[in-house]
Amino acid sequence: MNTAVGTPSLPLEARAAKIRVLALDVDGVLTDGRLHFDRDGDAGKSFSVRDGFGLRLLSEAGIRLAIITGRNSGTVRARASELGITLVLEGVKDKAVALRELAHLCGVDLDAVAYLGDDWPDLTALQIAGLAAAPADAEPDVRALCHWVSNRRGGHGAVREFAEILLEWRGQRSALLARYRDGHGRSAG
Repeated sequence: MNTAVGTPSLPLEARAAKIRVLALDVDGVLTDGRLHFDRDGDAGKSFSVRDGFGLRLLSEAGIRLAIITGRNSGTVRARASELGITLVLEGVKDKAVALRELAHLCGVDLDAVAYLGDDWPDLTALQIAGLAAAPADAEPDVRALCHWVSNRRGGHGAVREFAEILLEWRGQRSALLARYRDGHGRSAG
């Protein structure tokens, strides 16, 4: 079951209604946090197709998607491109600064930006996001700060669960599901 933590001043549905942009960390959120190195020393990552499909659903619902990560990775850029995510901020040292820049770039206030993170480098962004969320296996200090915590682990459906609950809170899930039942939906993620 989805878990609301802390004592948010606004109900989750009210926060969700304001969201226009979702920013995500990568390692530990879109992936399980493990890196796979090939013999040339290049790092690879594993992404969940279901998480990708959840992101496509959010895009269909009018939510802009962004990635904010401390690493630089061709794998991340390739996955972002495949999902149609054009806002990719890499090598970020201060994620709060990046989140503010992203909000400005998208022409929205911070209360219109959701952030999904899992570890200490995400804390500053989570503190200022309009809706802060984390996977089930996020660090305890991160989970304690968030408005919502998934039942699923990073890289194993946490993003998909967040996408569906965000769509539900915004009153958009049923209409999107109906389009897929009727055969008018887009391809998988």
